[in-house]
Amino acid sequence: MSADLDRSRPIWRQMAEAISERIVDGTYAPASRVPCIVELSAEFAITASTAQKALAHLRDTGEVRTELGLGTFVADR
Repeated sequence: MSADLDRSRPIWRQMAEAISERIVDGTYAPASRVPCIVELSAEFAITASTAQKALAHLRDTGEVRTELGLGTFVADR
């Protein structure tokens, strides 16, 4: 996936868009766990802080929810 990232646009936004697309296409089903920050950092070849920013954006838009100590999950629609 990292080869698909456009370095002229914010990386966190592109990552958030990719995760959002996976939610829409069913790759991440409602209530399913989204990969953790470490896994997303490795997949997208980005820093943990960038992955964290993308997940925070998705949380702010209501696409995912975080349960302390359990992880991040796709929000029920």
